[in-house]
Amino acid sequence: MNHIRIFKHHVPVPIAALAVLEYGVLFVSVYVAHWLRFPHEVSLATLFDVSIAPRAHAYAIVNLVCMIAIGSYKIRGAEGLTGSVLRVLVAIFLIGTIILSAAFYLIPTLELYFGRGVLAIAGMVALVGICALRALFRRFAHTPQLRWGLLVVGAGKKAARLEAALAKEEDAVGFNLMGFIPMDGVEPEVSPARLINEKLPLLDLCRKYGAQDLVVAVDERRRSDGAQFPLHELLDCKLNGINVRDDIDFFERELGCLDIRFLSPGWLVFSEGFSFSPFRDGAERLFDVVASSTLLLLSWPFMLAAAIAIKLEEGWSAPLIYSQERVGMGGKIFRVHKFRSMRTDAEKDGKAKWAAKNDSRVTRVGAFIRNTRIDELPQIFNVFKGDMSFVGPRPERPQFVDELTKQIPFYAERHRVKPGITGWAQLCYPYGASAADAEGKLQYDLYYIKNHSLLFDLFILVRTVEVILLGNGVR
Repeated sequence: MNHIRIFKHHVPVPIAALAVLEYGVLFVSVYVAHWLRFPHEVSLATLFDVSIAPRAHAYAIVNLVCMIAIGSYKIRGAEGLTGSVLRVLVAIFLIGTIILSAAFYLIPTLELYFGRGVLAIAGMVALVGICALRALFRRFAHTPQLRWGLLVVGAGKKAARLEAALAKEEDAVGFNLMGFIPMDGVEPEVSPARLINEKLPLLDLCRKYGAQDLVVAVDERRRSDGAQFPLHELLDCKLNGINVRDDIDFFERELGCLDIRFLSPGWLVFSEGFSFSPFRDGAERLFDVVASSTLLLLSWPFMLAAAIAIKLEEGWSAPLIYSQERVGMGGKIFRVHKFRSMRTDAEKDGKAKWAAKNDSRVTRVGAFIRNTRIDELPQIFNVFKGDMSFVGPRPERPQFVDELTKQIPFYAERHRVKPGITGWAQLCYPYGASAADAEGKLQYDLYYIKNHSLLFDLFILVRTVEVILLGNGVR
């Protein structure tokens, strides 16, 4: 098993193991900080002082969540060890310290007091320990002997699409793609260097190449023995301990998306997920109401500052709020509200236009409130009202929905849940500015709809901190 499911989300075992080990480092660092800060009080009893444990657990939990929020446990990423260490540094010494200090002063009954010396020493000890773990992880995670061996059955269109999705090395962390096994009568469309033309049974090929996973990506799956689906050989592999998966399941597990171009209506209906749960829906609605009420109380200073900045730049007669029709759950039309970030004549011809990178229609204040996501704050009212949720697919304009439903298969299915201020697609895919981008985002939206839960929503909200701080995906 090279993945486990957390919040209905597939997480590689090495990433989960790294998080558990780093939790231990964070926990122990509090004890070490006490011993270094008060050496005269150190005794055998202090080594097992249970009174420190609650604070140590709180310290570990807060900082682990901060590291998740800042993107320290992203499954794929191109940054090196230095970038990873900088994220940990920001998470522990900036965000974590602020949260722990605020928690002590706001809720003193929790008894989470950390002296400045203990907090600083614990941070340094944790940083050193985590850096050492990260260096070891990067050293051994890419060792071929420790990575999962993978063979793909098929070399046609499906296999070529899978190869393109895994073209970057960072997307292949956790497994070695050994090659593609072509089927008779199908013209190969994958890289010739990756073709395996040996005429051996699949089980023998798996044993020869050391493959633990077999992904089936054949273009046709007929039931007759003489067709392109090697039923008996696949069953032999499965009964001998080889994990046999189809290409759609592989996309879901490794990339966190669904490959819509080869998705069938039957798979959507019969697959695990896309289920109804009144408890889940009630819990999510309760969370939206409580969280939106709290955020409205906390965010009004930022909204007031944004309003003043817009007025100062464009005059006191300039409109503050930009309201626009969007398509919500079940195709219902509602009006979404945002602080205006574009000029008032952005669509003077009355035609809907996609946003673009470095869009010339965006004002100077608009660029800032977009980068910091302050322009989205009025949508909290949409969440409170019930038109939107905090997490879900981003709502699109009716004009774009009509076009995209005709062009992209299963596009209408993204309206099975409430739209959100943030979402899985916003974390995994750049800002959509074309029909091609809309197709790319839909693959992540369908993954979210299939697997969504309140805990998965909370995970996405935590990860959205990275988007806000680093401006990822903003245009």
